[in-house]
Amino acid sequence: MNDNAGKAEWHGARLDFKESMSYGDYLGLDQILSAQHPLSPNHNEMLFIVQHQTSELWIKLMLHELQAVRRHIREDNLPPAFKMLARVARIMDQLVHAWDVLATMTPPEYTAIRPYLGASSGFQSFQYRELEFILGNKNPNLLAVHAKAPEHHAILEQELEAPSVYDEAVMLLARRGFPIAAERLQADWTQPTRPDASVQAAWLGVYGDTEHHWALYELAEKLVDLETAFRFWRFRHVSTVERIIGFKTGTGGTSGASYLRKMLDVVLFPELFALRTEL
Repeated sequence: MNDNAGKAEWHGARLDFKESMSYGDYLGLDQILSAQHPLSPNHNEMLFIVQHQTSELWIKLMLHELQAVRRHIREDNLPPAFKMLARVARIMDQLVHAWDVLATMTPPEYTAIRPYLGASSGFQSFQYRELEFILGNKNPNLLAVHAKAPEHHAILEQELEAPSVYDEAVMLLARRGFPIAAERLQADWTQPTRPDASVQAAWLGVYGDTEHHWALYELAEKLVDLETAFRFWRFRHVSTVERIIGFKTGTGGTSGASYLRKMLDVVLFPELFALRTEL
């Protein structure tokens, strides 16, 4: 053990760190660690900033994975999609626990920094909106929130008009021979996912004969895992908001916790949850 440690140290001593790429270079740490600019004199604002910046990084990774999931489902290449969907669910678990850290901020501590936030709000996160869109919770009216940033608006407009991950799963059911209604296959992709009887019947067929439809069955369960994790994330969000600001209006003009509670009722993959009553 000691000899190996000595060898590692010796090898390290031979490296010319002036010429080689460093850990900080690879990760862009100078840019990341210098991106925190508290506006208030309050000690707790750093927590608020880091919490939201790290959440945006995790959302960026989720979008990276879900875009690949959608592509793999479209190409009938399910095994890689399973791994990626599982990864996204674990990222959401990570974000659930991140709220535990922010919850250490008390109402007086948040009140001290709130005047410095202006109208900025998580409601304006274009990445979170893109995440909602790619999972099927679409609302064309919300594009207006991002009109100030043309690049972000263009990304969201493109995502709004594209089939969601779940839409691709429904089209896969049709390709596998399940009779999906034509109006569902030709749906307006800019609208939120709506329950469809033919889709529920197809998923019931999958669950009724898992031996012959194992890949579709596994896809369905991965989607259920994902939505369950998303629900926990949303619930932890609203619980943390209620703990810190109660039912005050949100900085971005929303009704705050009341708005977030309404979001708890959103179902992303409706047939996959509805069919459980019939099994």
